[in-house]
Amino acid sequence: MDTITAIILAIVEGITEFIPVSSTGHMILTTKLLGFDEQDSIMKTYEIVIQLGAILAIAIVYRQRILNLLGIGRSGRSRGGVMPASRLNLIHVLLGIVPALAVAFFARDFIKGLFGASTVLWALVAGGILMIVAEWVNKRKIRVTAHELDDLSYGQALAIGLYQIISVLWPGFSRSGSTISGGMLSGVSYKASADFSFLIAIPIMCAASGYELLDSYRNFTNDTIWYFAIGFVISFVVAYVVVVLFMRMIQKIRPTHFAIYRFILAAVFWLFIMR
Repeated sequence: MDTITAIILAIVEGITEFIPVSSTGHMILTTKLLGFDEQDSIMKTYEIVIQLGAILAIAIVYRQRILNLLGIGRSGRSRGGVMPASRLNLIHVLLGIVPALAVAFFARDFIKGLFGASTVLWALVAGGILMIVAEWVNKRKIRVTAHELDDLSYGQALAIGLYQIISVLWPGFSRSGSTISGGMLSGVSYKASADFSFLIAIPIMCAASGYELLDSYRNFTNDTIWYFAIGFVISFVVAYVVVVLFMRMIQKIRPTHFAIYRFILAAVFWLFIMR
């Protein structure tokens, strides 16, 4: 690895980690185009490090919401000066993450066996189709009952958590793609689905990345620490900017737009990796 490679991979991670386009697919394609073995142990450790940078970015974006969930933040004051509790609470978050964490824990080796270029290619296509269907159903067939994050019911949080299992079992499907689509299919608005998807990404990605890091911490050496540090910082900055811009432009960038991009990426995937 060199500095330019580290920067490119960190930028790709920061851009793709939280929007529904499959960061896994992008990282495989990028490492392939750069001539690296995606399964190299140092490369895998580097990917964990830059993923942690992206997680820190989302944690800062949602810092006030996190503090509110922990009961130590200001969720707004009524005229009487009383601090009202947010209707979104830790039970919602647990319902959103426990199903996927349980599947990941018990099926870790099985999931790793599924990991391959063809698996990711078809996941890109299938995920795109689900997003198109979710947007169509959300607009025409389902009554939206959760317009904001605090309107989310326990049942809707659990449904999103169950949809997240798809991304765990099918590498390349996209965690945010499955959760945003699951929310929209469950009567949650596009914006509220994205907000909840980003929020529950923090604990589930910390758990997954932390667990993987236990297996690869020995790759932190004097020769690699510079690349890990620069990758972490760049991934953090890029992810922060992307999430902020995405939430500001969410009504203009619809799931179908991401689905079309996924189909294009799948075609590129097939041309450069499958052939």
